[in-house]
Amino acid sequence: MKTILSSETMDIPEGVKVKVMAKMVEVEGPRGKLTRDFKHLNLDFQLITDAEAGQRKLKVDAWFGSRKTTAAIRTALSHVSNLITGVTKGYRYKMRFVYAHFPINANISSAADSIEIRNFLGEKKVRQFSLSLQPTLLVIVC
Repeated sequence: MKTILSSETMDIPEGVKVKVMAKMVEVEGPRGKLTRDFKHLNLDFQLITDAEAGQRKLKVDAWFGSRKTTAAIRTALSHVSNLITGVTKGYRYKMRFVYAHFPINANISSAADSIEIRNFLGEKKVRQFSLSLQPTLLVIVC
């Protein structure tokens, strides 16, 4: 059964700019800018201002949606919330090396710009990865 209109709203905190253009959500904050594409979802995104409190909000609507489409509203808002967390607080990623038989050795260079991995699956070859640090995430480039 289809629901005529399903909608949810989310508050946008101070110091965060949110732009919505054709289901592309761009969030900008003190730690950088992140974008997310929601073109695969049949949802409508609107930036609104609450009349009483003057609070900025993001409103997501689904017209004539099935149960799956209605559930996608909350998922989309959760993704935007994670974008806001990324540009305000940031995330810390921890990498762990585990092995079952061949002991892996990993060395980080003194400048902390590359990682050297030895004995990966018993290989004689030494694998080197250079690191590129960005404000919110850690990217390993081979």
